[in-house]
Amino acid sequence: MDLVIRDVDVIDGSGGESYRADVAVDGGRIAAIVKEGAAAGCQRPTARRVLDAEGLALSPGFIDMHAHSDLALLRDPEHTAKAAQGVTLEVLGQDGLSYAPVDDRTLAEVRRAITGWNGDGSDIDFDWRTVGEYLDRLDRSHDGQGIAVNAAYLIPQGTVRMYAVGWDDRPATEAELARMRQLVAEGMEQGAVGMSSGLTYTPGMYAKDAELTDLCKIVARYAGYYCPHHRSYGAGALQAYEEMVALTRDAGCALHLAHATMNFGVNKGKAPDLLSLLDEALAGGSDITLDTYPYTPGCTTLMAMLPSWAAEGGPEALLTRLKDDETAERIRHHLEEIGSDGCHGVPIEWDTIEISGVSDPGLASCVGKTIAQSAEMRGEAPWVTARRLLIDDRLGSTILQHVGHEENVRTIMRHRVHTGGSDGILQGFKPHPRAYGTFPQYLGKYAREEGVLSLEECVAHLTSRPAARLRLPDRGLIREGYVADLVLFDPTTVAAGSTYDSPRTLPVGIPHVLIDGKFVMEDGKRTTTLAGKSIRRTPTP
Repeated sequence: MDLVIRDVDVIDGSGGESYRADVAVDGGRIAAIVKEGAAAGCQRPTARRVLDAEGLALSPGFIDMHAHSDLALLRDPEHTAKAAQGVTLEVLGQDGLSYAPVDDRTLAEVRRAITGWNGDGSDIDFDWRTVGEYLDRLDRSHDGQGIAVNAAYLIPQGTVRMYAVGWDDRPATEAELARMRQLVAEGMEQGAVGMSSGLTYTPGMYAKDAELTDLCKIVARYAGYYCPHHRSYGAGALQAYEEMVALTRDAGCALHLAHATMNFGVNKGKAPDLLSLLDEALAGGSDITLDTYPYTPGCTTLMAMLPSWAAEGGPEALLTRLKDDETAERIRHHLEEIGSDGCHGVPIEWDTIEISGVSDPGLASCVGKTIAQSAEMRGEAPWVTARRLLIDDRLGSTILQHVGHEENVRTIMRHRVHTGGSDGILQGFKPHPRAYGTFPQYLGKYAREEGVLSLEECVAHLTSRPAARLRLPDRGLIREGYVADLVLFDPTTVAAGSTYDSPRTLPVGIPHVLIDGKFVMEDGKRTTTLAGKSIRRTPTP
């Protein structure tokens, strides 16, 4: 054998009780599991390397169901933000906006639209255009060695609409719809696991339900799933969830709700209402899962708060409108008095909008302050400050939006179809701590310290449940023959190190992480190993 992990407490991902065992790894897979007290004559496995794991727990690798590492995996071979958490697989292409499929025009536009998420990409050689070419690029990154952790991909519906329709707020023509169907089918055939949407982001939000249903039917044909950031997490949130449940039911498509929560004052204490809706749909035969991050603030771009009509035509058109005083006043009116669709139908509260990152280093003094604080320091109205920042940073600013509720977070994470997703944006001077802390935060704070979940159930939420959604037949559990994507952690000390003040601090209590049987974290330090690869859709029988 290559490796034996000796005397370890196995938390196998099933949700069942842990047990003590020796676990042997060979050829990148789990070769043997010998439980303590096994029948006489069952020899303990031996190997070229023996790791004494006394006091540690062994679990399957964690699967981040909502990641924004689309370019980070290409630019940073270490990718310690995720590897140090025990993440062995990330799902990319989220919120309806990513970098494949594209043509030259669309690529330039999407790079501009999500600079706040991933940087402008000026350090990346965009030598792909299709989904398959992007996945191939992941596999041959870093001089052909691969990537830090495994990655699966969702076809971004907003990018597909940008490609076929552009930035117009109108129904697609039949020819445009046929082109979108073709792009989705090609992406699924090339290995995507499903399709995402960002229905508070332009231009994806311009799609009506009939258009989305049509595309979901294509996804369902390939046994993929639909992952919407739906139309509201604020006013009308329950109706927005109902819309996604009904849409996927009509399409016969599996549904995975992205960063599923209930935010803003209008939804305080309303998580049980959401779960009742989902329970009814599950009882009726719908195939539904969801992911959440274990924090209350959200994270997005400042431009995402604006009304969708202001962004019609693309980023340059939006900047032109912001520079025009009369149009800018209309935008302010929608934001502050009506409640824009970008801000989930709720009038914006500038004291909840904290700048977490800027593209222009000259604007760094804004980071860590709310728009209200910066405006007070300047002696001006908050909208004046926000408008100036949007223009000067050319729409590249990211924000933390402090609109969540702890009781809603806790209630949703207990649900039987819940999985973990960081929604981690790695850009910016002061990113959300969830990018570096989501998985140890679940294990440390919510399992060990507060008992919201048992440790065994918590691990199941982070491993086997997402593996089942991704239709991965040999990942997510500790079983003989399964891929050796494994995490060794100390249940008594594991904790997130990242905080709002120090968001890039690595976790503690996770000394070893293996991908494909190879150590990517060893004794708490990142190795030079690049064991990750693209994980492509399992072909339908």
